[in-house]
Amino acid sequence: MRELELLDAEHPDLITGDSPTQSVGGEATTTFSPVQHLDRMWSLDNVFSREEMAAWITKSGGGPYLCELKIDGLAINLRYENGKLVSAATRGDGVVGEDVTANVLTIKSIPRELSGKGHPAVVEVRGEIFFAVADFAALNEGLIAEGKAPFANPRNSASGSLRQKDSKVTASRPLRMLVHGIGAWQDAPVKNQSEIYELLGSWGLPTSERYRVVSNAEEVQAYIDEFEAHRHDLEHEIDGVVVKIDALAEQQEQGYTSRAPRWAIAFKYPPEQVHTKLLDIRVSVGRTGRATPYAVVEPVKVAGSVVEFATLHNQDVVKAKGILIGDTIVLRKAGDVIPEILGPVVEKRDGSERAFVMPKNCPECKAPLHQEADGDIDLRCSNSKSCPAQLRERIAYIGSRGVLDIEALGEVAADALTRTNDGKAILTSEAAVFSLTLEQLTDDLFKKKDGTPSETALKLLRNLEDAKTRPLWRILTALGIRHVGPVAARSLSNHFGSLDAIFSATTEELSQVEGVGATLAASIKDWISVDWHVEIIESWRAAGVLLHIEGHAGPGAAVAEGGKFSGLTIVATGSLKQFTRESIEEAIISNGGKAAGSVSKKTSFVVAGENAGSKLAKAEELGVEVIDEDEFVRRLGA
Repeated sequence: MRELELLDAEHPDLITGDSPTQSVGGEATTTFSPVQHLDRMWSLDNVFSREEMAAWITKSGGGPYLCELKIDGLAINLRYENGKLVSAATRGDGVVGEDVTANVLTIKSIPRELSGKGHPAVVEVRGEIFFAVADFAALNEGLIAEGKAPFANPRNSASGSLRQKDSKVTASRPLRMLVHGIGAWQDAPVKNQSEIYELLGSWGLPTSERYRVVSNAEEVQAYIDEFEAHRHDLEHEIDGVVVKIDALAEQQEQGYTSRAPRWAIAFKYPPEQVHTKLLDIRVSVGRTGRATPYAVVEPVKVAGSVVEFATLHNQDVVKAKGILIGDTIVLRKAGDVIPEILGPVVEKRDGSERAFVMPKNCPECKAPLHQEADGDIDLRCSNSKSCPAQLRERIAYIGSRGVLDIEALGEVAADALTRTNDGKAILTSEAAVFSLTLEQLTDDLFKKKDGTPSETALKLLRNLEDAKTRPLWRILTALGIRHVGPVAARSLSNHFGSLDAIFSATTEELSQVEGVGATLAASIKDWISVDWHVEIIESWRAAGVLLHIEGHAGPGAAVAEGGKFSGLTIVATGSLKQFTRESIEEAIISNGGKAAGSVSKKTSFVVAGENAGSKLAKAEELGVEVIDEDEFVRRLGA
């Protein structure tokens, strides 16, 4: 992320609206009902050193500043109307989140009705859901006592607990919340962030006692240093400190980038480092056939959870790190999340260590590993169609949240579907995934003890049936074409309107689609030239999967000539009250327009909601027409 931000700064003309630096990192799923936030929820920009922190303070124009702990939890948005809790939603993509109201109502520290008086007609309260360290330890002890696997870390466990379909499960887990801000609140009777906390606290909302208002850079750094020294002594996990300009008027004046407020910054503490033993280096194979070495280490606790494995990316990385199997190694979690080996403790070697040798054959199907092109570092399994590892990962990818979001098709189900029993697997290709029947689901996962279908089997078939009508861009993403992720899939789907049109297009026609380019276009043409790939599409078609956008009339147009937006290229940006990102794109496409992701001279007009960022600035710079949401609705109905 930091490297990408530096590239953006050096080449601002190359920034696109779909870049991770321009958007809040998240997405609402289809598991829970969507909820549109009244006021957008933002990400925070980060700094990692004293120098960067001092530079931000200088740029911010001076204090006072409010300093608070950055809880490592799950962001939540509570909406109160006349003092009563009416909804609770996850952040999602910042504009639309997931409705988790029923589960939030089980959290004892969150009031259903505010105490005191003078509550606004509507207020959004933002905070963090988390497990206290002691509560998390007690929860894991209980799971172990029941013979169940313990949770890996408090943050992921809090997220999973809040997103349970059964509220009783959430109620059984000791989740907590602390407030860290507000969203929509018309004419708030306060002038400072700190006053907000005092007022919310008087209404019975859980606020931290550890925030502090300070005057200058020295006091900010003193706060950061104090809690870095005691970060593991707190009742909850933290991964840094958040610093905000305290005055609300100054916050409003400084405004926002496309993804984060300019008036706040997160100082991230350096990752904790530990020593452990490198027991072995093994190789896994992913859905694209890439063979990736990974480290098996003596289990060690780091940054709040026990680590047993760490990725090593490729054989050249192993060599560059200078590690030997049997070494004592230095391990950390990059960003307090991803286990990473920094290198060996050479002075602890005793001569028994041995070098890692990359295998020549796939560890699962024994097919040769090869480099696809000169200069390609990665080795890949050549048995792309039938390799059990690749198939298993492709099936799990199809069900993943960012693709078809099939709740019952996770890694466990993917393994059961592709595992060989008595010399035979349920699925030998993803082509048959949408044609599965109860009779085929013979693995123990899909059967009760009496041999009748389990709820998992029934749920899987229901989920697959629902997934047949997912938006076209999700279906295209599910095919697993190299380089074709959700962003490119959206552009291709919106432009061409069907899989048939996409795969019939020439490389040049594909390259001209916004955000595609020559490499991705060549990857699409290569993919469809393989016979068994064509079989996937035809099998999905025969099973009833929707492979087109209804009403789309072909490349470059969404409906027959005469649509309200026929021939127009439209960009939507900012927080919209009547539309989600997908619904406004659908409105544009179904009325003949092209829904673009970034602003250019070809843009017909921009629909700008609240807190519109770089796209609005680009439109103004190019002289592109900008309209508000009400005007868009008027044109839509004209």
